Order: sequence, then C-alpha cells, then structure tokens
Amino acid sequence: MLSDPTRLHILWILADGEADVTALTEACGASRTAVSQHLAKLRFTGLVETRRDGRRIIYRIRDGHLARLVREGLNHADHIVTGEPAHE
Repeated sequence: MLSDPTRLHILWILADGEADVTALTEACGASRTAVSQHLAKLRFTGLVETRRDGRRIIYRIRDGHLARLVREGLNHADHIVTGEPAHE
C-alpha cells in the first residue's frame, strides 16, 4: 500500500491532520476519482479511518504509530536523495 506515490502523499498529508477528499485532491494534484479510489484502498487495509461531518467524510490516519512511520520513511528517503548522513 505504501509503494504508490499518490497513496504515500495522501498518508503524508493525513499524518499532519484530518482532511476531506477535496483538500486531499488539491494537495495531491490528482483527480478526485483517483484520490477517492486510493482512500478506499487505504480504508480497506485499515491505514485510514473516517468520520462524518455533516455531508462530508473526513479522513484521518489510523494512529500515531503509522503517522510516525510515514514521516520517518519520507525523512529517510530525503536523506538518501540529498546525501545527508544517517542518524546514529
């Protein structure tokens, strides 16, 4: 589930807080349909949860451990790309 760039981008956004499909679509630059399909997969696997706010569905990352995993994974990738040394 983490190998798709759009899904990883969605999780990175949700690691900082809740968002609805419209906000995720704008932030990812993907179509609403694509974002909705990715969210359905993330929900099916239990990586994200939802709550209803009126007519909107709000998405959030399942828990803090997953949010930290996403942040650390992207931080690690950034170190590799930029050549920054690893932490001890």
